[in-house]
Amino acid sequence: MGVLLRASEVAKLPVVTFAGEDVAQIKDVVYVGNGGEVAGFTLNGRGFFAGALKVTLPWAKVVGLGPDAAIIADEDALVPPEELLAAAAGEDGTGGAAGDVLRSQVLTDDGTALGVVVDVVLGIGAPAGSDQHGKADVVGYEIDPAESLGRGKNRLFIPLPDTLAVSGEHLIVPAVARDFVTDDLAGFGAAVDDFRARLRGFENEGGNR
Repeated sequence: MGVLLRASEVAKLPVVTFAGEDVAQIKDVVYVGNGGEVAGFTLNGRGFFAGALKVTLPWAKVVGLGPDAAIIADEDALVPPEELLAAAAGEDGTGGAAGDVLRSQVLTDDGTALGVVVDVVLGIGAPAGSDQHGKADVVGYEIDPAESLGRGKNRLFIPLPDTLAVSGEHLIVPAVARDFVTDDLAGFGAAVDDFRARLRGFENEGGNR
């Protein structure tokens, strides 16, 4: 698992070129199809009075993304909004809904309420120019926990399957996700990996029956 960032943190980052030019600030995250992968970002200008820009930043043009900045080669990486929307379109022609899940309730597939979504956690893959330009995936949610979870009132992180489609007011996750809920973002990547490995084990067991 690569770098983990909250979507709300990404939405405030400056966009900087290799030459050190501060060309924009990320405004919103745009998701692909079912909401499980980042397509790119809408942008604001820099400065107190700057508004929305008429260009966007596709994920494929991002050289690096961390807690302090998004790095691009140069301003040629910025494209008209329709290009980003085309990249984000799902099979039904609409963009993903991962950014619309805030305040949605998370339920397990056996009907247990886990909590309410307050942020989306992104797993940032390898940078552009590497042998495989990694994806930026939605790997989990930060939640205000439900009382039924028995974990107090502090916010927690819950991992998601790598095939979860996002839709509706209720988000359904496998019941085993309860075993991997954590309050530690730094260690959340390992929890996501272990959770997905457990799910693959279940699938393999089912296939061998």
